Amino acid sequence: MVTQEGYFFLAGMTVLFFFWAYGIIRFLMDLKNIYIPKGRQYLRGRQKLKEEKKKEEEREEKERQLY
Repeated sequence: MVTQEGYFFLAGMTVLFFFWAYGIIRFLMDLKNIYIPKGRQYLRGRQKLKEEKKKEEEREEKERQLY
């Protein structure tokens, strides 16, 4: 037979498990909704800067060839 202390222990562990599971779920949702989109945005920005730099270099090269 389970004692009163056993019931308190089981109840406490159940509560802690739900907080633990909630933390893992929130972390995964934050990854999906915040960090992954920010990372993609960062990479797109870097790619755009590289493309602009390349276009600027090509434009300057054409100007040098004209003079």
